[in-house]
Amino acid sequence: MDQESGKQQIVAVRKNGDGDIVELQLSSGQVVGYKEAQQMAKNDQIENVNVFKGRDGDEHLRSDADGRTDNNLDQLPTF
Repeated sequence: MDQESGKQQIVAVRKNGDGDIVELQLSSGQVVGYKEAQQMAKNDQIENVNVFKGRDGDEHLRSDADGRTDNNLDQLPTF
């Protein structure tokens, strides 16, 4: 949890056999499902991520654009 903002950060991800992110580990150690993480992002409880509607019409979670690729969700460590 960021001491200043009080928000959590995503520190690791778990992917399914297709390579899709299905669970996320937060800085508190809590593990949440993808849909729960989306809701937390919408509620501004997780920093550096946002929810957008894709071309497929579904909502997706992504890291905020900051010019870096090393902190993209797909690049985070797995657990």
